[in-house]
Amino acid sequence: MSPRARVYAVVAVCAAGAAAVAVGGAIATRTHRAGSPSVVKPRDGHPRLELDLGVRDDPLARTLRRAQSLYDRKRYDDAHALVAREPGVEARVVRLFAEWPGSSLPSLEELALAHPHDSFVDLHLGLARYWTGQNEAAVTAWRTADRAQPDTMSAIRAEDLLHPDFFPGRPTFVPSFGFPARIARLSAPVQLRELRSDARGGGAQAKILYGVALQRLGRPVSAQRQYEAAVRLAPRDPEPIVAAAVARFDKDDLSASFSRLGPLARRYPHAPTVRFHLGLMLLWIGRPAEARRQLALAVKAGPRTPLGREAKRFLDRLAAGGTG
Repeated sequence: MSPRARVYAVVAVCAAGAAAVAVGGAIATRTHRAGSPSVVKPRDGHPRLELDLGVRDDPLARTLRRAQSLYDRKRYDDAHALVAREPGVEARVVRLFAEWPGSSLPSLEELALAHPHDSFVDLHLGLARYWTGQNEAAVTAWRTADRAQPDTMSAIRAEDLLHPDFFPGRPTFVPSFGFPARIARLSAPVQLRELRSDARGGGAQAKILYGVALQRLGRPVSAQRQYEAAVRLAPRDPEPIVAAAVARFDKDDLSASFSRLGPLARRYPHAPTVRFHLGLMLLWIGRPAEARRQLALAVKAGPRTPLGREAKRFLDRLAAGGTG
């Protein structure tokens, strides 16, 4: 395993533990990556299928999840049969991918023309183009998906494909306080509903917790709104300020978050949250040496605080992984 791969393995384990809170099981975290867009020959097999269902629990969503599971196990005919009569764009994409190659790519091109601002469609159009070796055209589709609906998991998956050297997804803010026990016991859809209700009538912490859930569901724009609302309620508290900075993380423009988070280390020198999240974001972009320094400062700032302990856990994993 390469040093970069070991770093990302640490990120996957530690970030999952640090953020294993509300809506944690609602989405399967996909950490495999597409590889470089420079590959020019058609790929074997079927393209990846990336449904974006969030915490939906309606009958169609349940059917689509079963189809995804069948597709992932290469039972393409069964996946196709399951959604053969289902309506909607998602079911149409499942059918086209299950029929691969056939007329899938031309049909996806037509579907994209019919849905010009749909990140889910453009993401899959890019994947279909990539699987046929049309790599420049694939990148064009992923860039469209990245911009069209930035508050969706499909846009984040497109961003991942455009930046294969970074850890997949985006870093999620880790609060120093936990979710209420009454929330953790609920199903994912009910969790989200309760967190939304708490945020509407609650204070900064309630808005932060709802923002964390939104981030985990691939809705960074909505999460940022919650964090900024929390800042307005608690303008001197570093937690919502740091959360708002983390929510701006953008692989196309790293300064969007780093330029806001960096100066906070001087403004809040004794707040572990600043150094912890600087370290987390540095790990996300594959810079372990700088990340270790920030995580060590987080431990120093609050060795007995929740985030100080999380930072120590990251450092221990990095040391065990031999990441230097």
